[in-house]
Order: sequence, then C-alpha cells, then structure tokens
Amino acid sequence: MFEAARISPSILSADFMHLADEIDDIERAGADLVHIDVMDGHFVPNLTIGVPLLNQIARSAHIPLDVHLMIDNPLVQLPWYLAASPDYVTIHWEALGGRTEALEASALIRSAGVHAGIALRPDTPTSVLEGIYDAWDMVLVMSVQPGFSGQAFMPASIDRVEQVVRAARQEGACPRIQVDGGISAETAALVGAVGADVLVAGNAVFKAADRAQAIDSIRGAANNARTSVS
Repeated sequence: MFEAARISPSILSADFMHLADEIDDIERAGADLVHIDVMDGHFVPNLTIGVPLLNQIARSAHIPLDVHLMIDNPLVQLPWYLAASPDYVTIHWEALGGRTEALEASALIRSAGVHAGIALRPDTPTSVLEGIYDAWDMVLVMSVQPGFSGQAFMPASIDRVEQVVRAARQEGACPRIQVDGGISAETAALVGAVGADVLVAGNAVFKAADRAQAIDSIRGAANNARTSVS
C-alpha cells in the first residue's frame, strides 16, 4: 500500500565544523538522503546554508540531496539551487503567491531534472494542494514550525499526513510524503502508519551514540507500522 520508508537526516543537527565527515558518517550508517535546510533569515527566523556550501556538499556527497528551501522569493532563487543538481528541491507553499506560482515553481524544478517538492507549515490547510497533487513528486508536512531543530513533534501532524495521502490518492497522484520535525522511532511509527515514507530526522540521528542503529530504528518503526495497516 505504501512505499518503504526512507530516512533523510537533517544536517542542521550536524557538527558544521566537521560537516564532510558528518555526511560521510550518515552515509555509512545507512541514510537514504541528506536533508539540507536552507533558511534565509526572512521566511524563517534563522540563517543557515547558502549556495556555496550546497555546491560543496553536492560535490562530495554520495547519496541524494534533499534540499528544503525556507526562503522568500523562491521563483527568483530557485535556479541558484537547481544548479547544484540535487535530487529533490522542496519549496514552501507559504512563500508563493498561490496556485499559479506554485505550478510555475514545480515546472521550473522539474525542467532541471529535479524532483519537485512542496512544503506546508503546521497552520496551513492541506486543502490548498487539492487539484494539483500531480504537480509534486513529494509533499512535506511540517510537524514543527520551520526554523529551528530540536522542537517537539506536533501530534496534529498525524491527521494532516493522512489528509494529504487520502487527497493525493483520490486524484490518482502518488507523491512521496515527507514529515519533518520531532521524528524519532516513536513518531516515525505514528506517521508511517498513515502513509509517510520520507522521514527527516535531525537530533535523533546526529545526537545518537550509534547513528546506524538510530536510522535502522526509525526506518523499522515506520515500515512495521505501515505493514500493520496495509
């Protein structure tokens, strides 16, 4: 019924003084993607990674790049990030001016040979995507307010994931469903059971004594929960 879960550790929780080593480590630990949180200090109250660092990561990483743009003016800035040839680029609905701009952004991302993702803040109705699910290769349901790592998972996110999955399937679309914020083995099971198949984990991976075990536990919890409802 659902895709097998993929784990995308967020380097926002990594040691930036040793970032290349940190990415190598999660690759060896079994991560499926590298989640890169780009924040501009305007769309969210934090400033993180920009284009020069993304380009360096792209040259050294050996697993797909999962770029999450939390920025204003995404239509202007998208070409900068697409030039790094990541696997996924996800933009925020709230940074766009409605459906016309959202579809324009999706077309721009896909024209670069990159998978297009759309993200929703916790307070954005999932209904905004109704009728345009086929424009997206991934839908990111934020389970915390975007901007800072280490926040607690919002339980209301479970229903929101289920709403997205149901609406997309009703339209005949099958985007990957990503959840970002407060992901652990426990919360992975909760969202995995309702259809999430890409899980972003920051502290749960990077702060773990055994990162391979942490990744396996999160992936296993999601897959087991999914199997129980399939």
